[in-house]
Amino acid sequence: MATKGVSKFDIAEYLEDDAMIAEYLNTVLEDGNSEDIITALGHVAKARGMSKIAEETGLSRPSLYKALSQGSKPQFETILKVLRAVGGNLNVRTT
Repeated sequence: MATKGVSKFDIAEYLEDDAMIAEYLNTVLEDGNSEDIITALGHVAKARGMSKIAEETGLSRPSLYKALSQGSKPQFETILKVLRAVGGNLNVRTT
């Protein structure tokens, strides 16, 4: 009997356009914790191209990977740089 391989799911492969990226980030910002947000930014940076995001943020690729890896504690400035580089922004709304 032949065995079938199972590939690892990578959400970055499905973040194909700005609308999908915005929906993903907004959902994580509303429902997630700080670690979820950092992970989501890593997925979006990977989808957009880590080299491109590194260039736009002024960070090296290794520093960017490290800042967005699971368990990391990046500075808020780094989070803002990455968020802006992927086309995002922070807004406060009243309900």
